[in-house]
Amino acid sequence: MQAFINLESLIAPLDRANVDTDAILPKQFMKSIRRTGFGPYLFDEWRYLDHGEPGMDCATRPLNPNFQLNQVRYQGAQILLARENFGCGSSREHAVWALDGHGIRAVIAPSFADIFYGNCLRNGLLPVVLRTVEVEALFRLVRANPGYTARIDLPTQTVTTSDGRIYGFEIDASRKDCLLRNVDDIALTLGHAEDIRAYELARAADEPWIFDEH
Repeated sequence: MQAFINLESLIAPLDRANVDTDAILPKQFMKSIRRTGFGPYLFDEWRYLDHGEPGMDCATRPLNPNFQLNQVRYQGAQILLARENFGCGSSREHAVWALDGHGIRAVIAPSFADIFYGNCLRNGLLPVVLRTVEVEALFRLVRANPGYTARIDLPTQTVTTSDGRIYGFEIDASRKDCLLRNVDDIALTLGHAEDIRAYELARAADEPWIFDEH
């Protein structure tokens, strides 16, 4: 996980609603529990013209020229613009790892599947919820203006576009703090290590039979 403070980037549009986690990363690529190496398989069935399998050299695979992320004008985009219910379907952190591995640091959409939304926050990818009318306006602007960019500022919870439009978004305060400080759930727990140890010692004194290994 890496900290998220602010990001200025091209916006790549994915004009599809209800994009599920199997579309983000097809099931055949989920055999690894490592967090890296999934980027080349992001949106595999839409991105390539052939069928993908783990271990393939994606640099030699035929690309779908009609898929947005393959188009030259969106190369290097770190902000993905999507429609409602992004990340629906089965729960899989691998989908977030694939987005991150491709270089996507933030996704803007009117709504996200709850589990996917949480997985994003736990892995340093920022899900930004804007109103449907605001997302619709962004789609029009991105399509009409090559090189259209935005700056996402987490401290102020704003999205500022390259033509000066400003949109505000909400985020849970504790999750915001974790992103700003680059603290995942494990690090957050370890920050209370002394309190946890004190509790364990106190309980062992009060109820020693629970801790009796014999």
